[in-house]
Amino acid sequence: MSDRSNPWQLQTIVCQLRTARNQWRTQNGRVSGEQGGRELPSRAAMADILEALCGALFPMRLGPVDLREESEDFYVGHTLDVALNALLTQARLELRYAARQGGLPDERVDASATLLIQDFALALPGLRSILDTDVLAAYHGDPAARSVDEVLLCYPGILAVIHHRLAHHLYRAGLPLLARISAEIAHSSTGIDIHPGAQIGRSFFIDHGTGVVIGETAIIGERVRIYQAVTLGAKRFPADESGQLQKGHPRHPIVEDDVVIYAGATILGRITIGQGSTIGGNVWLTRSVPAGSNLTQANLLHDDGTQK
Repeated sequence: MSDRSNPWQLQTIVCQLRTARNQWRTQNGRVSGEQGGRELPSRAAMADILEALCGALFPMRLGPVDLREESEDFYVGHTLDVALNALLTQARLELRYAARQGGLPDERVDASATLLIQDFALALPGLRSILDTDVLAAYHGDPAARSVDEVLLCYPGILAVIHHRLAHHLYRAGLPLLARISAEIAHSSTGIDIHPGAQIGRSFFIDHGTGVVIGETAIIGERVRIYQAVTLGAKRFPADESGQLQKGHPRHPIVEDDVVIYAGATILGRITIGQGSTIGGNVWLTRSVPAGSNLTQANLLHDDGTQK
């Protein structure tokens, strides 16, 4: 008969979970309790930081509902102060974790983290300028858009690109875990999966967006427009002598300036899509194409239905 005062058998479950944690730590060389506190950055903290940064970048559109223009600078300054200090805390956690994983001393972590976040802060005005080109690209690229304000407030592609611009800076600065957390927060909200390592030029527009995947080593030029369910992915994953996947090798497409990629297209491998090309919907492409190409399912097939 169950105990109605303790129907969940919590003491037993807590003990079993502790045993499972300790087994995992032992198997993976972790020393239980050695840190005495949180070891890794917090996804919840990063979500709050990103929301604050979005507000600071676009205060009258993504800031608080009662903000007035005469208070704009005060709001931006205060919000950045809080957000950057919180980001510094998360950066310290990541750098300490990386130092422990690498068996390195962490006495310089605080100084390194401070320098990285100072550089991040100084980059924000430039990132805002680039994001302005992305917003305008969305407005001019979608006949349904009635204003740039609508684009900024409503378009999931813009939210994903804002997060990517911030995440890419963190990635290049040596904070890949914070960058990946930032990217996955946007992925969860929008269905758009952009790895923070991807290099993306100005005036980038993702229309509709759900199901878009852009891999780590993808390089995208300026004034590129892509639609929902487009994949810029890897064709194969080379392994080393022990069978482990090799990491960091260029394996995703290069998309040059002024390319349009329509819905459902899948472009795989380290191939180049030449400047000014148009890739039609649902095209499966694993070879480079020259500038000015116009590819559709029909002109990619031989008479027998096989791919050219």
